Amino acid sequence: MPHWLQLMLESLPTLLWAALIFTVPLTLLSFALGLIAGLVTALIRLFGPKPLAAVARFYVWIFRGTPLLVQLFLIFYGLPSVGVLLDAFPAALIGFTLNIGAYTSEIIRAVIGSVPKGQWEASYSIGMTWSQAMRRTILPQAGRVAVPPLSNTFISLVKDTSLAAAITVPEMFQAAQRVVATTYEPLILYVEAAALYLAMSSVLSALQARLEVRLNRYGGFLEANP
Repeated sequence: MPHWLQLMLESLPTLLWAALIFTVPLTLLSFALGLIAGLVTALIRLFGPKPLAAVARFYVWIFRGTPLLVQLFLIFYGLPSVGVLLDAFPAALIGFTLNIGAYTSEIIRAVIGSVPKGQWEASYSIGMTWSQAMRRTILPQAGRVAVPPLSNTFISLVKDTSLAAAITVPEMFQAAQRVVATTYEPLILYVEAAALYLAMSSVLSALQARLEVRLNRYGGFLEANP
């Protein structure tokens, strides 16, 4: 067996375990919390009072306009200077959540704004309140349109979790770095880590495509296509 293949096989369980214990939970939790933050931010910007809308715009401006790695460093290494101490995983979770929240808020704001005004009027005409119209009419339609960009954001997040290695989260990329430190084979180990990220992204992309086809079948966002 070639040396490079043997090394990959020996290190594979270590990388997969790090992905299962840290990369996957960090991705799922960050996206779920970020999606909630994005929805709240989008609703505030669309329908909230001006002072709150200004705060929401400032939040989006900061987190979309600065590098994610810098945000992680500020949270993990910077906050201790003002007495806020966080472990690596919670710091990464906060950083990814805030970053995802800023990006998804723009997606959600755009798709809600794309729903025709007539849908609001139709909802009000049958006696719905604002909250009922939002929950039963607007969000279901906006959700279909939001699937592709939100799916892309989720896939990007899977890869971005590798940045958590910079603040000592022992996720998959840092596991590869640790193996490199003992084997002195960076090319082989980093190619293996890249292949695992590519595999996860490919699976998610295939699931996204199937979801889009299903939504199209039931009158979703691709309904204009033949």
